[in-house]
Amino acid sequence: MRLTETDILQALRQVQDPDLHRDLVSLGMIKDIRISNTDLDFTVVLTTPACPLKEKIRQDCEEAVTPLAGNRNINIRIDASVTTTRHQTALLPDVKNIVAVASGKGGVGKSTVTTNLAVALAQTGAKVGLIDADIFGPSIPVMFNCEAEQPGVEVVNGRNMIVPLEHYGVKLMSIGFLAPPDSAVVWRGPMASSALRQFFTETRWSELDYLLIDLPPGTSDIHLTLVQTVPVTGAVIVTTPQKVALADARKAIAMFRQPQINVPVLGIVENMAWFTPEELPGNKYFIFGKDGGKNLSEKYNVPLLGQIPLVQGIRESGDTGLPIVLKGGPAAEAFMQLAEHTARQIAIRNAAVEPTRPVELKTV
Repeated sequence: MRLTETDILQALRQVQDPDLHRDLVSLGMIKDIRISNTDLDFTVVLTTPACPLKEKIRQDCEEAVTPLAGNRNINIRIDASVTTTRHQTALLPDVKNIVAVASGKGGVGKSTVTTNLAVALAQTGAKVGLIDADIFGPSIPVMFNCEAEQPGVEVVNGRNMIVPLEHYGVKLMSIGFLAPPDSAVVWRGPMASSALRQFFTETRWSELDYLLIDLPPGTSDIHLTLVQTVPVTGAVIVTTPQKVALADARKAIAMFRQPQINVPVLGIVENMAWFTPEELPGNKYFIFGKDGGKNLSEKYNVPLLGQIPLVQGIRESGDTGLPIVLKGGPAAEAFMQLAEHTARQIAIRNAAVEPTRPVELKTV
């Protein structure tokens, strides 16, 4: 009997995406089926470039079609295209996912986490942008070693548009690029909110899989401006294990979960989870407490996206503007795992939850 494309699709309906728990065919992940007398070729389009289970998916597909292939060689190409169900708007039509990175408390390493998460996602092949929304204390220019640089300007459809800087594969925008490095930004809340809106409306981001927003600590005008201006796919909450940081992280979770805001919390990142001296890489000292972020994730029934150690190299990398995720080693691996887990949660969220829309708040 002649082997047809329908036969192959029917066999592959038995293969499920391990995260989304739906078959690959109904998810639209099977493309370009080609059948000849000697070969069977098709492409599996993953939901994220950071998918850590790609080999399992490949093996499951091969097992499913082997009984049909006969003597044909089975060639499975693994491709990646970040999926999204985010509500598309005219404001950012080519940005697939907007991810807020927040903390209730300052000093927990939120900007360090955002920087390394952005670079790690770019390392997987995703198109990534990063907005430094901490208008009064921008850190991104230092962490990307571009303090002295300024973005360009390009005329698009008769409008002057800011062209973001690009370092380590990440497109960047920060108030730190527009103000002298030694000057203080002394603005009232509405002015800071206006600057953030400008980063969305007057910046040429082009096509992005992920646009990360490095938010200031707390819950403020900036946070409300964000959710009112663009549809936020989800929020990542950064905390340290200590009690005072966890108390403020709970407030950040509560803010995103308010009914009128209703932004999904993708998970918790426990930063400075333990201290490891460089000369004793196998030792862990829980100087800020143990498993605080893990316990918080369990209490609020959200994933623990990662536990990042407190090591000297992370601080040095931030100060020199070369993110540690580019250097290899245990700390870099922790950030790569964080990127994989975050990308997976975004894909799961997009498959399971209704598209997000900008928030309409009648009162503030």
